Amino acid sequence: MGENSGGIYRSSGPHQFPDLLSESDTSQDLEIKIALGKNSPKGHLPKEGAHLICRYVLGGREGDYSRGDQGNVVWIWEMRLGELSEDDFRLSNTPGDSGKTAVVGADALKRLTCVYFDRRFSPVARPLPGHD
Repeated sequence: MGENSGGIYRSSGPHQFPDLLSESDTSQDLEIKIALGKNSPKGHLPKEGAHLICRYVLGGREGDYSRGDQGNVVWIWEMRLGELSEDDFRLSNTPGDSGKTAVVGADALKRLTCVYFDRRFSPVARPLPGHD
């Protein structure tokens, strides 16, 4: 494993933290979080460390997307990278819910470096800070 990252990362396996293990002295282990639309990414527990946040929408096969409509093709609109601490997560443990939930807070999300943004697929009217 690691051929897609040029050997820099390898998968740590299903349900393991962090998601990617560094095989290089110049990179660090990386947790990946994804979210649909303008939702904040979440997990079951807060996990501190380096995170790659990927947000996507469902659009059309030809790259067509209209805010509020859903297609059946995944189009990534934003990727953010940076360090998160346990304090950057909002915790919920609602009775009758499926269990604990740790949502990345909006301020923490904005603080992460935007490494990719495609306005064509953005589900928000005004992009977050860090978007050109």
